[in-house]
Amino acid sequence: MARAGIDYGGMMHRAMQGLIANVLRKVSDEGLPGEHHFFITFDTRDPGVQMADWLRARYPEEMTIVIQHWFDNLIVDDKGFTITLNFGNSPEPLRIPFDALRTFVDPSVEFGLRFETQDDDDEDEDEDAEYELDAEDDGDDTPPPGGGEVVRLDRWRK
Repeated sequence: MARAGIDYGGMMHRAMQGLIANVLRKVSDEGLPGEHHFFITFDTRDPGVQMADWLRARYPEEMTIVIQHWFDNLIVDDKGFTITLNFGNSPEPLRIPFDALRTFVDPSVEFGLRFETQDDDDEDEDEDAEYELDAEDDGDDTPPPGGGEVVRLDRWRK
């Protein structure tokens, strides 16, 4: 009789999505503090992504957005977020589910998360999820000696 294991990969995936949701909620309520800004890469093929047809044609697989100087209508819920961004003087609304995220980076504090799924025959993509957490902001503006610390959390194979 097989026992159900602890799904660390799925739990970490949901925790990292929750962290991003909390950050975006704070920005929605209070705006971007100081020099903070975000580069968010997402899979445009995800069925929950909503974007203009011309943007989808230009970015058929993956797109990186920048949340910095101008953005509007940032609304965050448990499944994802909506935001209006300016593309060549054309404001365009986007709906991005958290499940579509590939990277979240705040270069102002050298913080980044990466969500990767391996392309293989495994039906449960979360089984092969890899999470990378780059140097955390401890409130000290002094760069860490030897550069940023990288902590890699990989899903262990059975």
